[in-house]
Amino acid sequence: MRVLLSLGFIACVSLANFAQAATATQASHAQVDKKKAVILAKKTIGGKTLKITEKTDFYTVRILKSDGHVVDLHINKKTGEVKKD
Repeated sequence: MRVLLSLGFIACVSLANFAQAATATQASHAQVDKKKAVILAKKTIGGKTLKITEKTDFYTVRILKSDGHVVDLHINKKTGEVKKD
């Protein structure tokens, strides 16, 4: 009987930890803010941030590259996906 109770307790604790970890992961990927958008854009293309424009579904980050070219990147607010304009 004690063995069954111990196994049941361990199973409950394990499930609770798993659910908490899944919730934390979803919360960290919930939405991209302006700061995260700039970080993602700079990881994709190095350079200096010139301008950030917010639209309904994405941010547009304008970056001045070291070679003088200006590049606009679109960062999806929900997924963090980066697309070059």
